[in-house]
Amino acid sequence: MTEMRKEDTIEITVNEAGFEYDIHSLIKAFYPAYNVKVSVCPDVREKEPDLSNADMAFQFTKEAVLLFLRKEESKAASFAAEKEDMVKEPETPPERIVKLSADLSDEPPRPEVKNRIKRLIYDALSRETGKQLPWGTLTGIRPVKISMSLLEEGKAENEIMDYMKKTYLISDEKADLAVRIAEREKAILETLHYENGYSLYIGIPFCPTTCLYCSFTSYPLVSWKKRVGEYLNALEKEIDYVVESHRGKVLDTIYIGGGTPTTLEPPQMKRLLDKIRGSLDLSHLKEFTVEAGRADSITPEKLEVLRKGGVTRISVNPQTMKQETLDLIGRRHTVEQVKEAFAMARSAGFSNINMDIILGLPGENAQDVRHTMEEIRKLNPDSLTVHSLAIKRASKLSQWIVENGISTLNNTEETMEITAQGAALMGMVPYYLYRQKNMSGNFENVGYAREGKFGIYNILIMEEKQNIVALGAGSISKRLFPGGRIERCENVKEVAQYIERIDEMIERKCALFRDL
Repeated sequence: MTEMRKEDTIEITVNEAGFEYDIHSLIKAFYPAYNVKVSVCPDVREKEPDLSNADMAFQFTKEAVLLFLRKEESKAASFAAEKEDMVKEPETPPERIVKLSADLSDEPPRPEVKNRIKRLIYDALSRETGKQLPWGTLTGIRPVKISMSLLEEGKAENEIMDYMKKTYLISDEKADLAVRIAEREKAILETLHYENGYSLYIGIPFCPTTCLYCSFTSYPLVSWKKRVGEYLNALEKEIDYVVESHRGKVLDTIYIGGGTPTTLEPPQMKRLLDKIRGSLDLSHLKEFTVEAGRADSITPEKLEVLRKGGVTRISVNPQTMKQETLDLIGRRHTVEQVKEAFAMARSAGFSNINMDIILGLPGENAQDVRHTMEEIRKLNPDSLTVHSLAIKRASKLSQWIVENGISTLNNTEETMEITAQGAALMGMVPYYLYRQKNMSGNFENVGYAREGKFGIYNILIMEEKQNIVALGAGSISKRLFPGGRIERCENVKEVAQYIERIDEMIERKCALFRDL
């Protein structure tokens, strides 16, 4: 394959709609530096597609799905493949095209059709690129849900691992990881109130500055400093709604995230915590988390307010312990401030402190990750969340990549293993996992923790086993219905709109959680 140019695009045509997202996601996993475009073109049915303007085409027939690949070098990529799992021996295609097929003659259900298509793509592109993706054909964000559902069906570990590897072509290591995490999650979730319980998320969408990689709902605090009181007014109205709508329901966990919640001044944080404690029944609460993520937002006064307010778990997130990287990604604090903030949190009495790091940050290599882990081990947190950098379209990182190239974003098996070993040396085990689109190295985010220090809300949000009522700008509430159906409602993202339309936001929740 030739060196990627900024304008390089892989064009795919499909003769039937329905699988564009899955096709796009898997091809993007093999070619992360390319633009991937999937279009539906019914004219490719029952004839060999014209690949003069496309690099790949999928033709669905009653008997099979046919995959046509351009063989010669093109502006985007060169493809080659071998015949495998054919319905029948194909006619010899023109020299410039290779044709593969997957059998659909048994009329499989849609999920199985999708799996066969993805295995077809995986086989062809793995042969062409020499890549073996750690998660195989899996492109969804919740791979552990698969192993969890099989555990709940009573399947044994070896059966689950064999199924994951055969169906999705994932590696032995990832299959083992998914099963081990599912077992831990299942044990934790069994202690919660599924049917009669709920969890509460409260979003504080303010930050000291916006980080290079961030796509969350967050705004520089300096722009909203005079309207924080109005924002809290709106939150309090939503809390009052929860009191009425969920009376008699068990509140299992509370998570205050952002943004950076600790951008609130001590009196503002106290006001919010007092409202929560004075309005809601916390007698069954198993976990109360507040993200104190930015070291430049943490003070002894704020930590004292959090501790007295009943918060049991906080995060102090360095992302990296390399100062040059912190400067580049816009964190605007020093490595020394991270260490000081962590020490302050311990001195304030917090015995459950999480730290987040990100692998694949611009310019970082295995040596940098090893240094970060060594510094974190000295601090000895109670849990560690390891994120693989995800390139979000709405983040400043997307533009940075256009200007600087993607080659400096490196996450590898080695860096993932460095963090896994470092967590094990601190007595931690993996307890939750999720994936995102466009992740560096096509890996995953893993939460590690010591026994008894697992982040319960983190598991709930991934496994979707309980209703979550979400308050604040940009938050998304989720309701689970019998049979596994999930419905959602969103609050508007823009802060001023959220404040002005708070009654509408509450009405949306009334509709979602009606007849609980």
